[in-house]
Amino acid sequence: MDIALFSPSSLFSDEDDTSRGEENTETQQSYEERRHEFPGMELLIREFSFHQLNANQLWPGTFAFAEWLVQHLSWIEGRRIIELGSGTGALAIFLRKAYNLDITTSDYNDPEIEGNIAHNCRVNGITPVPHINHTWGDIFPTSNPEWDLVIASDILLYVKEYANLIKTISFLLNFYKSSGNHGVSPTDNEQTGSEAGLPRPAFLMSWRRRIGKEDESVFFVGCENAGLKVQHIGSRVYCIKPR
Repeated sequence: MDIALFSPSSLFSDEDDTSRGEENTETQQSYEERRHEFPGMELLIREFSFHQLNANQLWPGTFAFAEWLVQHLSWIEGRRIIELGSGTGALAIFLRKAYNLDITTSDYNDPEIEGNIAHNCRVNGITPVPHINHTWGDIFPTSNPEWDLVIASDILLYVKEYANLIKTISFLLNFYKSSGNHGVSPTDNEQTGSEAGLPRPAFLMSWRRRIGKEDESVFFVGCENAGLKVQHIGSRVYCIKPR
């Protein structure tokens, strides 16, 4: 499989936004289409040959997380789901195509990311899923989020963005407004990951990429300091919920 190369130093803006934008124009126009095996199906996913915001390819956590979600399908059926750092949209497309789940994608405010996710939906035979352009840490476009399940895979790439990510997660969990769906509330299910299912709301994160233990702890300690409870529920999957 071809691997798209990227420069970590170019992921987030510093001082020279103008030159970075020029590079963006030159490098984001070519794509590679690859077939990827998900549980029970194959998806054709168009990936950027290069994308400075790291939305260019699928990471190992996507496939591991897909398998975990299938094994725990009863926990996520009937949930309103939003995925952070959707990238190509492959995981969301799999969940919608295989199980018709209610899922919204989200990623950095970049029309090319949004357009590519819509393209990948269409080539895999589904109507494009709703998408929200949002940069972690910025004001969220929706003041009353109604997603009772937030998911993400392999998004802990850059420590300097952890505080912004935690800010977004905290908002989605603490300002969740129930739309009347039935399910387990945080107070109903203190035993996260038990047979009763998952709390509402909750953030499920799969993490497979290797980072240093110190960097990993920065994120989890940051979540705890923000008033969130972190629990490892198996297979490198973590459940984070409001205290």
